[in-house]
Amino acid sequence: MPQFVVERNIPGLGDMDKETLREISAKSNAVVASLSEPYTWITSYVTGDKMYCVHEAESADAVYRHAEKGGFPADRVTEITTLIGPHSAAR
Repeated sequence: MPQFVVERNIPGLGDMDKETLREISAKSNAVVASLSEPYTWITSYVTGDKMYCVHEAESADAVYRHAEKGGFPADRVTEITTLIGPHSAAR
């Protein structure tokens, strides 16, 4: 199934406490559970006022539906086409 990077602009995100972030996570989990299509939230990275999330879904439209249903911003959704890392240098 395709994976997508979701860029979310959320002012003040980097200053949110762990409880607030836990509540956001719980809401996202509830939305994923309510979807009638295959969907997996892989992980998210918080960087100041932005969050970069990796989600697995059948389409970018499905990612936008998740965001809308949860009330989350989804400023940009981009399909991941290739993964590289230290392992990529091996022959």
